[in-house]
Amino acid sequence: MVFSLRIKYFFFICRFSLLLLNLEEYYFEQHTANHIINKDCKDERKFRGSLKICSKSIIFEPDDSIQPIIKIPLRDCICIKAPEDNGANNPFTRNTSGGISVICSQVFLIKERNVIAPYKTVRGKTEHLFQLDVAWKVGDVVQTLHQLYRASCLDKMGDQAAMITAILQSRLARTSFDKNRFQSISETLHMECKAEMVTPLVTNPGHVCVTDANLYFQPLNGYPKPVVQITLQNVRRIYKRRHGLMPLGLEVFCTENDLCSDIYLKFYNYQDRDEVYFLIATYIENHIAEHTAESYMLQWQRGHISNYQYLLHLNNLADRSCNDLSQYPVFPWIIADYSSSVLDLTKPETFRDLSKPIGALNKERLDRLVTRYQEMPDPKFMYGSHYSSPGYVLFYLVRVAPEYMLCLQNGKFDHADRMFNSIAETWKNCLDGATDFKELIPEFYENDSSFLVNSLKLDLGKRQGGKMVEDVELPPWASGPDDFLQKSQEALESPYVSEHLHEWIDIIFGYKQKGSEAVAAHNVFHPLTYEGGVDLNSILDPNEKVALLTQILEFGQTPKQLFTTPHPQRIIPKLKSLSRTSSHSISIAESPVSPNEESFEDLTEESITLAWNNIAKLKLDKQYKIHKEAITGIAVTCNGSSVFTTSQDSTLKMFSKDSKTIQRSVSFSNMALSSCLILPGDNTVISSSWDNHIYFYSIAFGRQQDVLMGHDDAVSKICWRDGRLFSASWDSTVKVWHCVPGEALSNKKHHFELLAELEHDVSVNTIDLNAANTMLASGTKEGTISVWDVTTATCFNVLFLLLFLLFASFFCTDSRHLLSSGEDCSFKVIDVQTGMLISSVTAEEPQRCFKWDGNTILSGSQSGELLIWDLLGGKVTERIKGHTGAVTSMWMNEQCNSVITGGEDKQIMFWKLQY
Repeated sequence: MVFSLRIKYFFFICRFSLLLLNLEEYYFEQHTANHIINKDCKDERKFRGSLKICSKSIIFEPDDSIQPIIKIPLRDCICIKAPEDNGANNPFTRNTSGGISVICSQVFLIKERNVIAPYKTVRGKTEHLFQLDVAWKVGDVVQTLHQLYRASCLDKMGDQAAMITAILQSRLARTSFDKNRFQSISETLHMECKAEMVTPLVTNPGHVCVTDANLYFQPLNGYPKPVVQITLQNVRRIYKRRHGLMPLGLEVFCTENDLCSDIYLKFYNYQDRDEVYFLIATYIENHIAEHTAESYMLQWQRGHISNYQYLLHLNNLADRSCNDLSQYPVFPWIIADYSSSVLDLTKPETFRDLSKPIGALNKERLDRLVTRYQEMPDPKFMYGSHYSSPGYVLFYLVRVAPEYMLCLQNGKFDHADRMFNSIAETWKNCLDGATDFKELIPEFYENDSSFLVNSLKLDLGKRQGGKMVEDVELPPWASGPDDFLQKSQEALESPYVSEHLHEWIDIIFGYKQKGSEAVAAHNVFHPLTYEGGVDLNSILDPNEKVALLTQILEFGQTPKQLFTTPHPQRIIPKLKSLSRTSSHSISIAESPVSPNEESFEDLTEESITLAWNNIAKLKLDKQYKIHKEAITGIAVTCNGSSVFTTSQDSTLKMFSKDSKTIQRSVSFSNMALSSCLILPGDNTVISSSWDNHIYFYSIAFGRQQDVLMGHDDAVSKICWRDGRLFSASWDSTVKVWHCVPGEALSNKKHHFELLAELEHDVSVNTIDLNAANTMLASGTKEGTISVWDVTTATCFNVLFLLLFLLFASFFCTDSRHLLSSGEDCSFKVIDVQTGMLISSVTAEEPQRCFKWDGNTILSGSQSGELLIWDLLGGKVTERIKGHTGAVTSMWMNEQCNSVITGGEDKQIMFWKLQY
């Protein structure tokens, strides 16, 4: 994020900025003029500059930067008139001198000698004469000032706001977008409407125009430039925003990852906002993938984006914007040690407890807050201040954004002892302070350390001990500002934080943000801070409405809730748990695999990764028609020489890759066979059948060896692990059997013992075991997936994914995720522990079978193609022609470089990777 850089750049371009206005004030027009002091006296002085007419003040910006900018609040004006008009009592008639006299009781002097400092207040009756270059405009200007003066003198803020809004809307209605500003005469206009461009603390009214090529915004006052143009072809992201508690905002980004947008617009009604959104979204939808919180979650879990990037994305999706200080991006305090000389990221004590909000970290303070909360009448709240507010944001950024602080605090800096003086002091106050619960901002984890250094040489005051406020005092373990940020980044990306960040996400963006879970987590703020906490449209009293908006602006807002179930933990490869409570914590250096050694497992993983990275290079090697009906199962011997297939034609066939012939063809009954597998040792093939039986076939003896009559309806799928057979059936059960192979017994028959019967409500179509043999996933014809603990035969998660038949469901190699496909033409990724749906990708047709590595999917489609999916990007990256009917079965070897598919066209196809 470059928020601070943008601020500094703007400071040196122009002395005047909208930050010189009061909050909720508008800048209407400007006129070139002279400011005359002591007119008709010997010491008369004349300063050339620009006269700004604003909704609550008159501002004069001298061309000479040595001279201060003069700001005259309209409420402090005594008389506004054209001095040479001696006609009657109406001071608003035209005159030829171009002079406007303003007599006031108070004036502010700003940026004298071009130094950013608290405003100087000059009290007492003074007269200011402004001589416009265009004399005939004086009457109109004076009349406008008279209108605005009357508004400023109204007793109630709501009445003031209503009158100023009426004046603004009248001005907007009399103007329209200048079509001469179009980039091309061939552009087609789609819509035009009124809106305001939003920047931190201020908004600027004008006209929005959308064409077939560009989005335009033309400020009513021509400031800071006549037209802002966004080329639609460059737009990468667009989001609807909540601004001032109302669904009226729209933010447009021309970058993928930057948190700062290219334009933020606030509309006067949601219909205009939605129409502009529709026009832009329709333009970009064909070449820009829309990202959801779930899609980013999957990327984060699998290590494709950093903790920092994930938090940026979540902030963005939760309506946090660097253009809205009441909804500025929020980041967590990570480090709890600001006293040691060395920062040890291997010690859990170094880190803040991410499972608790800031207000709950100190037990003594929390006990006091809970007692007060319990005694409080409704509406109850635990904390009297928020963890993110405009004041807190500028508390951190005052050294690079002093004008923002002056704008927020009526031309003053905060008291020197309350400034951001020390990292350690700030952290201690957040732990112990009675009303301080603030979190951090993204700048603490970025590369620009300027917000920690008083490089502008600002006079921020003197502390009680006599010390001037200069640079931020850093902890002993940081050699300087850049080193502090570097170590903060390392802490944010550390194993401990990666393992616990989901707990903080639950509090800020997730299921512990609202309701009973928030109460249990001691995470309850004022109701007004939550989305939907108040309906402004239902408030008819304008004064009450203005008071609420002012309160929210000062207090801050809670992010939009993104998750309503526990957030999954990040996958931490090859690192044991680093926990506060564990007595077996290890450091990275104690990882079981030495950095300089490569195990056989590492080499295997590398080859598998290489294969999946090149899966698009899969080429058809050979194909054979070996069945009379669709193929339902494929199994291959360890040496790869023999391929066994089952089919709806009721046969089990053994195909020799070497001789390219069918060597065995067995029919156990006249019913279809549904799947097959080979037991370890390559001596026995097991086939499941629609006749409710499971058949054991001896390869060595070439005959049926045994039969298990285990179900009351068709057996749909079987799995084998460590002497246990798992069978799924249309009788709504999955059964777990302990099997002793016939070769170990004198009667040559298998011995079967039913260990568990897993009950379902409807037919079970598919099952899969995780790599550790501890979990089993079962999918039904109604689209539910149940995840079972194999060791206890208990179900710990039931996932209602679809309303359609499930074709297949498989664990990822790390057992953290399940991927399923069904008749609804979608792939769904589920976090196993939380049951959260974290990604969904829709295909053009059903995908009947698939293999995946967590990031990429190889699927067999209803039309016969093999499709390669980028799961994180949510799109097909390659289409490979295959079968002439649906691909119904798929086998892949352990190295993931050889694939066999079977289809409705009765063929098996052999595929090989060709690097």
